[in-house]
Amino acid sequence: MDSTMATDRFANSMSSALRHPGVIALIVAAVTIAAMLIVDHGPWNRAKTQPVHVAMYATTGEAARAAGAKILPTEPKSPIEPARPGPKTSPTVNPVTP
Repeated sequence: MDSTMATDRFANSMSSALRHPGVIALIVAAVTIAAMLIVDHGPWNRAKTQPVHVAMYATTGEAARAAGAKILPTEPKSPIEPARPGPKTSPTVNPVTP
Protein backbone atom coordinates (compact mmCIF):
# COMPACT_ATOMS: atom_id res chain seq x y z
CA MET A 1 0.00 0.00 0.00
CA ASP A 2 2.89 2.30 0.76
CA SER A 3 4.45 1.96 -2.72
CA THR A 4 1.20 2.72 -4.54
CA MET A 5 0.64 5.85 -2.44
CA ALA A 6 4.18 7.03 -3.18
CA THR A 7 3.71 6.33 -6.88
CA ASP A 8 0.39 8.18 -6.93
CA ARG A 9 1.89 11.12 -5.06
CA PHE A 10 4.85 11.22 -7.46
CA ALA A 11 2.52 11.08 -10.49
CA ASN A 12 0.38 13.88 -9.08
CA SER A 13 3.41 16.05 -8.32
CA MET A 14 4.83 15.46 -11.84
CA SER A 15 1.49 16.22 -13.42
CA SER A 16 1.13 19.47 -11.50
CA ALA A 17 4.76 20.43 -12.24
CA LEU A 18 4.33 19.84 -15.96
CA ARG A 19 1.34 22.18 -15.98
CA HIS A 20 3.41 25.05 -14.57
CA PRO A 21 4.01 27.78 -17.21
CA GLY A 22 7.73 27.99 -16.41
CA VAL A 23 8.22 24.27 -17.01
CA ILE A 24 6.25 24.46 -20.26
CA ALA A 25 8.42 27.39 -21.41
CA LEU A 26 11.60 25.45 -20.61
CA ILE A 27 10.38 22.42 -22.55
CA VAL A 28 9.45 24.56 -25.57
CA ALA A 29 12.84 26.33 -25.43
CA ALA A 30 14.73 23.03 -25.24
CA VAL A 31 12.82 21.58 -28.21
CA THR A 32 13.39 24.78 -30.21
CA ILE A 33 17.14 24.80 -29.52
CA ALA A 34 17.40 21.12 -30.44
CA ALA A 35 15.54 21.75 -33.70
CA MET A 36 17.79 24.70 -34.59
CA LEU A 37 20.91 22.65 -33.93
CA ILE A 38 19.64 19.81 -36.08
CA VAL A 39 18.75 22.15 -38.96
CA ASP A 40 21.93 24.25 -38.78
CA HIS A 41 24.46 21.49 -38.17
CA GLY A 42 22.91 18.50 -39.91
CA PRO A 43 24.84 16.42 -42.44
CA TRP A 44 22.92 18.00 -45.34
CA ASN A 45 24.28 21.43 -44.42
CA ARG A 46 27.97 20.73 -45.01
CA ALA A 47 29.96 22.98 -47.33
CA LYS A 48 30.72 21.45 -50.69
CA THR A 49 34.37 22.35 -50.96
CA GLN A 50 36.81 21.55 -53.71
CA PRO A 51 40.60 21.51 -53.77
CA VAL A 52 42.22 24.71 -55.07
CA HIS A 53 43.49 23.15 -58.29
CA VAL A 54 39.93 22.11 -59.18
CA ALA A 55 38.14 25.27 -58.06
CA MET A 56 40.15 27.73 -60.18
CA TYR A 57 38.45 28.65 -63.45
CA ALA A 58 39.63 30.87 -66.30
CA THR A 59 36.27 32.56 -66.88
CA THR A 60 33.14 33.26 -64.94
CA GLY A 61 31.26 31.09 -67.43
CA GLU A 62 33.39 28.07 -66.50
CA ALA A 63 32.82 28.74 -62.81
CA ALA A 64 29.08 29.12 -63.35
CA ARG A 65 28.90 25.87 -65.33
CA ALA A 66 30.85 24.09 -62.61
CA ALA A 67 28.36 25.40 -60.04
CA GLY A 68 25.49 24.04 -62.12
CA ALA A 69 24.17 27.34 -63.48
CA LYS A 70 22.46 27.55 -66.85
CA ILE A 71 24.35 29.91 -69.17
CA LEU A 72 22.12 31.95 -71.48
CA PRO A 73 23.46 34.00 -74.39
CA THR A 74 23.06 37.77 -74.22
CA GLU A 75 21.35 39.74 -76.95
CA PRO A 76 23.79 41.50 -79.27
CA LYS A 77 23.99 45.29 -79.08
CA SER A 78 22.47 47.25 -81.91
CA PRO A 79 25.02 48.79 -84.28
CA ILE A 80 23.63 52.26 -83.64
CA GLU A 81 23.83 53.20 -79.99
CA PRO A 82 21.86 56.20 -78.76
CA ALA A 83 23.80 59.18 -77.53
CA ARG A 84 24.63 59.08 -73.85
CA PRO A 85 22.53 61.57 -71.87
CA GLY A 86 24.29 64.26 -69.88
CA PRO A 87 27.31 66.43 -70.52
CA LYS A 88 30.11 65.21 -72.73
CA THR A 89 33.32 64.30 -70.97
CA SER A 90 36.73 65.31 -72.20
CA PRO A 91 39.17 62.62 -73.30
CA THR A 92 41.84 61.59 -70.86
CA VAL A 93 45.05 63.62 -71.07
CA ASN A 94 47.48 60.80 -70.32
CA PRO A 95 45.91 57.54 -71.33
CA VAL A 96 47.67 54.54 -69.85
CA THR A 97 48.56 51.91 -72.41
CA PRO A 98 49.39 48.53 -71.03
